[in-house]
Amino acid sequence: MSATDLSILIPARNEMFLAQTIDDILKNIEADTEVIAVLDGAWAEPPIPQNDGVNIIYVGKSIGQRAATNLACKLSRAKYVMKCDAHCSFDKGFDKIMLKAFQTTGDNVTMAPIMRNLWAFDWKCYHCGWKKYQGPRPEKCADCGKSDKIRKKMMWVGKHNPQSTSYCFDSSPKFQYFEDWKHRPAYQKDKEENGLTETMSLQGSAWMLTRDKYWELNISDEAFGGWGSQGIEVACKTWLTGGRVLVNHKTWYAHMFRTQGKDFGFPYPISGKDQAKAQKFARDLFFNNKLPGQIHPLSWLLEKFWPVKGWTDEDLAKLKANTFEFSGKGTTQNPAESEPEAIESLNEAPLPQPLQSGVVYQATG
Repeated sequence: MSATDLSILIPARNEMFLAQTIDDILKNIEADTEVIAVLDGAWAEPPIPQNDGVNIIYVGKSIGQRAATNLACKLSRAKYVMKCDAHCSFDKGFDKIMLKAFQTTGDNVTMAPIMRNLWAFDWKCYHCGWKKYQGPRPEKCADCGKSDKIRKKMMWVGKHNPQSTSYCFDSSPKFQYFEDWKHRPAYQKDKEENGLTETMSLQGSAWMLTRDKYWELNISDEAFGGWGSQGIEVACKTWLTGGRVLVNHKTWYAHMFRTQGKDFGFPYPISGKDQAKAQKFARDLFFNNKLPGQIHPLSWLLEKFWPVKGWTDEDLAKLKANTFEFSGKGTTQNPAESEPEAIESLNEAPLPQPLQSGVVYQATG
């Protein structure tokens, strides 16, 4: 696989829209961009069509979203990597626009496009024409009462509203939309002058940085667990080591949200215990200022965006009461040089270097 401008990393498990997402990416890229998708414990259904710009890795036993993203990044030779969920659509030329922005900001940045909501499909009754917005399959038509001809009707539209550009996390820490920041003078000034605005945190479904920074910051640390708190992880690791987290207002992606359950829930088994583990790890790492290479305390980030939704003056005072010294010299272990623990079985079958475009690689233990 020759060096490219950008590798789009897609961790996927039982994702019904993975093929649609990859097809959308291929239709809208304008730079030298490739897709690396990891089928985490299950083959894609429907299958992914053969394409020279797409590399598929199949892992027989699920390793989790973070480990799957790391595996995809290990196969990249691009300068930049962009992680995205397997149920997204994209603006025309989004990759070229994002890459151009890095020429202005420099590479000590994590960047995300504007986030829209993806209207992927409707349920339609082909007896009477009744439609219902995406969600779990209806048991019967609300108009005619029949159930035998209810089918998905693909829409695949990035809705214009809402458009999300600002995020934070509360003192739990839990993800929050940060609408108040959008009305601050600093946000308005940056939006008008540069089309790039700072954000305290990220939503987690799409973000981009250099491949070197990905490994330097251990950006998908499997110690958090397989899933949860990734937007917080990526943003804090960037900000607290001296970087910046930005939203690019010149392009967008659309993300499909699946919160209704049943046959429209998450492909990974998500439990409260898993989410609590990720929150606990994030709290210890960032609230206690234990991040290797850290040069700012978390209180610095809070004060930069203060006041912040979900935080009180007392919460901030507790953070500022922490006493510590930063060496500024710490570095995280580079997973590019040592296999992540969750995929030790790959040591029995070394990854091909380089992987040829369009090859399906099967990693089995």
